[in-house]
Amino acid sequence: MISALAISGYRSLRNLVIPLKALNLITGSNGTGKSSLYRATRLLAETAQGNVIQSLAREGGLPSTLWAGPEAISCSMKRGEHAIQGTVRKSPISLRLGFSSDQFGYAIDLGLPIPSKTMFGRDPEIKRECVWHGSRLRPSALLVDRHGPLLRRRQADGDWQMLLQNLSSFDSMMTYAADPQNAPELLILRERIRSWRFYDQFRTDARAPARLPQIGTRTPVLSNDGNDLAAAIQTIYEIGDGAALSAAVSDAFPGSRVWVEDVSGRFTLKMEQHGLLRPLEAAELSDGTLRYLLWIAVLLTPRPPTLMVMNEPETSLHPDLLPALARLIAAASVQTQAIVVSHAPRLAAELANQPACHAIRIQKQFGETIVSGLSDRDCLNWQWPAR
Repeated sequence: MISALAISGYRSLRNLVIPLKALNLITGSNGTGKSSLYRATRLLAETAQGNVIQSLAREGGLPSTLWAGPEAISCSMKRGEHAIQGTVRKSPISLRLGFSSDQFGYAIDLGLPIPSKTMFGRDPEIKRECVWHGSRLRPSALLVDRHGPLLRRRQADGDWQMLLQNLSSFDSMMTYAADPQNAPELLILRERIRSWRFYDQFRTDARAPARLPQIGTRTPVLSNDGNDLAAAIQTIYEIGDGAALSAAVSDAFPGSRVWVEDVSGRFTLKMEQHGLLRPLEAAELSDGTLRYLLWIAVLLTPRPPTLMVMNEPETSLHPDLLPALARLIAAASVQTQAIVVSHAPRLAAELANQPACHAIRIQKQFGETIVSGLSDRDCLNWQWPAR
């Protein structure tokens, strides 16, 4: 389980460290940085897929994602004695992402390239990557250390072994150095990060993939666009917790049940609702009903990930469905660490009433996203690797 998530230099997240538990609820007013926090966490996961540079390019490149304010905001600026203004930089421009747990920690530092003749001069460079043992980065806890093109690993006797001397600036060590013999720690960490799942606003329009019949194959993990919803529901019935699925449907829609029909290999979702004389197909369901069934398939997956991040799961749901959704999320967090980003007061209240819920409220102060009630002293355990 991740114990801390750290982001520095990404949009309004100038230097944010968030302590995490099993079930985490992140709330805040519009414009406080909730979406940036979600995107930064997803960007961190891209390092394990080798796509972090491409993901930054889709956001407009590194310069467009960097913190736009001064490197530091002095006390006199905060008191209003001086205007918010730039100062002489003491450290290089960088975007840093990382997390820690009781077992491993990881951090990546992306920076601007040295000017050259290449046409790819706008691509950010990976300046530093580190994996360490335990919850806090210390020199003695370093296990794998990448500095520019050089990559080394600490051996059992404490000596360092050079693994690579020419690692490209756009390649993460997660992709090119994870090896069961030479770097088993890196391989374990990479596979854990690859298991993270992100879900953000399923489509429910008339042409949404979840409404259309699809070829059915075993689907223990629902796709991001929900096109395999019927197959995922049937998979839960066959190899997952079918009783929990039926209970979740009944909890949200009393007197209802869902099942899957196979028509020439194409799966169609059917739902029987109280008071209707015939079952409805997915194409006939309301947006809110379909979206809730999608969340059931996500949260009752037969293969729980190590981390699941949900961005505004309340979208298109009637307020009366939110208590049932909160109970479903809380039940899933027993096996999967969950981060829920939401601005729905009722969902937030229902989740906050769950015993395991760790509520985190963010706000903006001088353009910077901070955690309400969290002082700098609470974040002293986090240490970024130096360049």
